[in-house]
Amino acid sequence: MTHAIDTENLTRRFRRSDAVNGLSLHVPPGKIFALVGPNGAGKTTTIKLLMNLIRPTRGSARVLGTDSTRLGPAELARIGYVSESQRLPDWMTVDEMLGYVRPFYPTWDVELCARLKARLGLSDRNRLRSLSRGTRMKAALLASLAYRPELLILDEPFSGLDPLVRVELTEALLELPGEHPWTVFLSSHDIEEVERLADVIGFIDRGRLVFSEPVESLLARFKLVEVVAREGDVTTTPMRTEWISQGAAGRTARFVDTDHAAADASQRIAAAFPDADVRAFDMSLRDILVALSRRASVSAEGHP
Repeated sequence: MTHAIDTENLTRRFRRSDAVNGLSLHVPPGKIFALVGPNGAGKTTTIKLLMNLIRPTRGSARVLGTDSTRLGPAELARIGYVSESQRLPDWMTVDEMLGYVRPFYPTWDVELCARLKARLGLSDRNRLRSLSRGTRMKAALLASLAYRPELLILDEPFSGLDPLVRVELTEALLELPGEHPWTVFLSSHDIEEVERLADVIGFIDRGRLVFSEPVESLLARFKLVEVVAREGDVTTTPMRTEWISQGAAGRTARFVDTDHAAADASQRIAAAFPDADVRAFDMSLRDILVALSRRASVSAEGHP
C-alpha cells in the first residue's frame, strides 16, 4: 500500500451538478492530511465517498488498499470515523456505548481507552442525550481512537465547539502518533486547528482539487508582496494568474504571489512593476487559506 487513500477521477453528481468533480488525491501514510475549501466545495461528499456512505458516479477511491465500494467489517475495523452530524445511541451512557462497540474491534486497547477517557474528562454519570455537543464529540472521538485505527477520518470535528474542547480534542489526536503509526484525513473550517495539526494540505473548490502539498512547501510558495511605485499609479497594472490581489491604491499595490518559490518570481514582479520598490513577507497558513477561500468565493460568483 503506497498511500493510505488514493482517488482517481472520483466524481459524484447530484442532479445537474458535480459535488465532487474528477478528484485525484493521494494521501501518504503516517501523515495528518487536511482537506480544506469554502462552503459547498465538496469536502463532506468526498468523505462520504471514501467511507462508502454514497457511491461515486464515476472514478474510484481506494482506502487502506481496498476499493471504497467494497469496504466491509474487516476494513472498517481499521478505520475510525467521526462526523459533526454523527448520530450516537442517546439512551446509553459513555461506558455503555464503549462496551457496546468494543467487541467489533479486535485491536481495542483497554488501557488507552481509560487514559483517553480521563484526559477528555468523560464520566459515566449521564446518558449521551443529556451531554453537551462538545462532550458528545469527545465520546465519539474516544470510541474511534480506542482501537488504534490505522486511518482516522474526521469531518468537521471542531465545528461549533468552544476553544477548550477544541484544545482537548487536538491533544487527544496528537497523543497517538508517537505510540502507533496512523494516518488522519481531516476536513475542517477551523483554520487554527488545521494549522496546529496538518502535515499536508489539500484545497478543494467546486469539487475540484486545486492543489495538494506539504505545509512547508505551501508556506514557501505563498508570499504577501507589497509594491510601491516611485512615481505613477499602479492600480491599472493587471494581475497575473498566479497573483491574488489584496488591493491597490495610488502608488501602492498588495497581492499574494502563489508561486514565489519559483526562480523567476522576482523577475516577473519587476517586469510588471518597473521603477518600484518591492517587499515580500512570509504568510501564516491561516492567511494563505483565507486568501484562497476569498478568491474561490469571488470566482464562484461568476460561475453560477
